[in-house]
Amino acid sequence: MEASLDISRFLGEPPGPFERLIGMRLTHADTSTVEAELTVTPELLQGHGIVHGGVYCSVIESTASIGASLRAGLDRQVVGISNRTQFLRAISTGTLTIRATLTDDEDGRYLWDVTITDETARKVAMGQVQLLRLDPPPQTRRPEPRS
Repeated sequence: MEASLDISRFLGEPPGPFERLIGMRLTHADTSTVEAELTVTPELLQGHGIVHGGVYCSVIESTASIGASLRAGLDRQVVGISNRTQFLRAISTGTLTIRATLTDDEDGRYLWDVTITDETARKVAMGQVQLLRLDPPPQTRRPEPRS
């Protein structure tokens, strides 16, 4: 299934307000793979000077959600129902690469595996996000007015 949306206008830009806030830039997106970059800034660090774990959880959820939205069609809504993140390496500088890959698509549930690597391609964190496509409510017909 390929998305009919030309997403090229979003590449290199943050896809939404939250991603703009943290500085995430989309570099590739289609219905089965999403890639993004994030430059580590002082605002993303926790008190001990390393990237806050919530940053990893957030970019994992963001990239998987973008892919699921493209897969479902942008006229549909998707919501995250599970986000499991593993922290593998502490870092405090550099640029992170985030890559989300669709691993399962069944009955409106999408499962994405996401890997975050540093500038030397070392895994920093990895996660798995399950998303659910919300179907619009059935259209109800209004009764015809009686004359």
